[in-house]
Amino acid sequence: MSVSKKLGIVFVAGIVGLCGLTLADRLSVSSVPSFVSSAEARVGRPLTPVSVAGVARRTVRRCAVGVYNC
Repeated sequence: MSVSKKLGIVFVAGIVGLCGLTLADRLSVSSVPSFVSSAEARVGRPLTPVSVAGVARRTVRRCAVGVYNC
């Protein structure tokens, strides 16, 4: 099997999977749980990218690795 054929199969499988998840979310019955849940980003929580704790955690990690000159 050639590389282009493998890439085509992966691409088609990804499109089918994405369409299936999207349709499952739109056609879901309210009493039946869905595989796809709604995303709820809350700014200010410790693991969000713009929180003070998140910025401090990444800065310490980058200083320890040597990305920054701390």
